[in-house]
Amino acid sequence: MTRVSKARIKGLYAVTPDMADTERLGKLVEASLQGGASLIQYRNKSASHALRLEQAQVLQALCRAHNTPLIINDHIEICLSLGADGVHLGIEDIDLHGTLAQARRQLGPDRILGVSCYNRFELAQQAKEQGADYIAFGACFKSGTKPMAANAPLQLISRAQAELGLPVAAIGGITLDNAALAINAGASSIAVIGALFHTDDVQLAAQQFTQLFTHQHDQFPAF
Repeated sequence: MTRVSKARIKGLYAVTPDMADTERLGKLVEASLQGGASLIQYRNKSASHALRLEQAQVLQALCRAHNTPLIINDHIEICLSLGADGVHLGIEDIDLHGTLAQARRQLGPDRILGVSCYNRFELAQQAKEQGADYIAFGACFKSGTKPMAANAPLQLISRAQAELGLPVAAIGGITLDNAALAINAGASSIAVIGALFHTDDVQLAAQQFTQLFTHQHDQFPAF
């Protein structure tokens, strides 16, 4: 496989909800793809390994059909076994002083490595040094998925765009009402769970989130 261009780490980043029903999950993700999602992250914190593998395989097929990168949350071994496009890791999964570089080596140069940096700029600096392809800050707003998450000021996004030269994903509590604030702060992508997958019309919601990027003023360079 060829390395996914950083230019594709932008737009609506659809992050899957915990869901045991694989068929329903597939339909929801397909609707998000039809609505314009630029990346899909498979995330299921409560699933068994067997269910994760089953669901990731279904989503992999959908993403391939739509020519859209599939990122696996946490599980490098699933990414490698399926040939998925990359992995997203959080601080609880890695030690930025050592094993992030190991994760980069495991993935090789042709897969995406994304890192959650929460509200700490120094973690973003370390992530870049150890081979991250994009970084994520959050929670940018009050999050229903992680209600106790620390707040990440939008100024972190602007600073990262100016100083690090990596795509920046905003995550946490993002809705159609506040997403433009993160985009205007410089977010390359917005990671959305509830405001996308817990709606009555996932495809329409995806279209509406995607349209926010077409209306964005070109304040920041594209990666």
